[in-house]
Amino acid sequence: MADNNIFLFVPNLIGYARVVLGVASLYFMPTNYVLAAWCYILSGFLDAFDGYAARALNQSTKFGAMLDMLTDRCATMCLLATLGTFYPSYLFVFQIVMVVDISCHWIHLHTSNVLGKTSHKNVGEEENALLRFYYTSRPFLFFMCAGNELFYSMLYLLHFTYGWTLLGMSLIKVLVILLFPVAVLKVVLAIMQGGSAWRDLGYIDIKEREEAEKKQ
Repeated sequence: MADNNIFLFVPNLIGYARVVLGVASLYFMPTNYVLAAWCYILSGFLDAFDGYAARALNQSTKFGAMLDMLTDRCATMCLLATLGTFYPSYLFVFQIVMVVDISCHWIHLHTSNVLGKTSHKNVGEEENALLRFYYTSRPFLFFMCAGNELFYSMLYLLHFTYGWTLLGMSLIKVLVILLFPVAVLKVVLAIMQGGSAWRDLGYIDIKEREEAEKKQ
């Protein structure tokens, strides 16, 4: 029985640690940017290890997958809300990014469950090639997720400090500039993901109505 106690599976224990680090990051976010950034980035860094642990130890669970996704979405949403207060002239942009991130991931997960997929990361051959590559290439998926989170983290730090400089340039500002395309592409991928999910959900409705008509 102990072996089946999924609440104590290693990847889920890592997930709990990520939640604690995330909450700590939010607590320090308005006042202590060093602690807030370290907690946030460490929580994101552990995201790579819970998936690896789940596969290596054969401890993949629906509970863990949901915990992982909600931790990611909530952390990003709260960071974007903070950035909206730090950069009020870009508040609308941050709001749109939040709406896209939450809504597209939610409808994608919901549609995956309706279709009976074992994972929301399973994509069919009919999907867009870029979206398929995003979910099937772990290095690319990691690069996109890490780059996206690092962009917003550096934007957060830039509100407080320019950090180290090299040749008179702020390394934090350089990272913000370099990672900006990654953040934009992440939004585009989320929109593609959401659009695909809405399409599939619509096809489910059509199929169910056609089957109901045949029974009449």
